[in-house]
This record gives sequence, C-alpha cells and structure tokens, in this order.
Amino acid sequence: MKGTKTSPREKTFERCVPPYHVILENDDYHSQTFVVSVLCKALGHSVERAFQLMLQAHLSGRAIVWTGPKEVAELKAEQISTFREEPYGPLHCTIEAA
Repeated sequence: MKGTKTSPREKTFERCVPPYHVILENDDYHSQTFVVSVLCKALGHSVERAFQLMLQAHLSGRAIVWTGPKEVAELKAEQISTFREEPYGPLHCTIEAA
C-alpha cells in the first residue's frame, strides 16, 4: 500500500478590522433641523434616530453617529462635511478608533 502524502494543516487566522466611530461634535451655530437633516441624508438614519443623536450631541458635547471600518468612517465623515448651512459652514465631526 502506497502511503499518501498529506500536507500539514495550515493555521488560518481571520484578521479583524478594528471599527472606527464617526463622532458628531456639538456646536452652537447649526440649527437642530439642519443637523437632523444631514444625519438622515448622509447616514440614512430615520428622523427619530437622527433627532436622538442630535440631542445627545447637544447635551453631552458629542455623539457617535456611525461605526464601521476606517475607510468607510472617513467617507461618512467627508459626506457629512459636504452639507453646509450658511454662514456657518459644515458640521464638525471626527473619527476615532472604537
């Protein structure tokens, strides 16, 4: 009987991509309606969820509005910054590791 050669089992590792948060910073300039509108349009939140996030940012100074891979978080933050309410300019948001 001929022996069959088997290759040693290779260990496979799944590499998890660490999530990043998109953080909406509070400001005293933009209207609440504008902020809710941006969160709905840029992130697809419902009006109710966008209102909750706007209120959280208003009361505590910041709110996590989206979490996911770094590249997508950067894109979401950039999309939020494309909306402008004159004369105040874009909303201020940042990304940080979760």
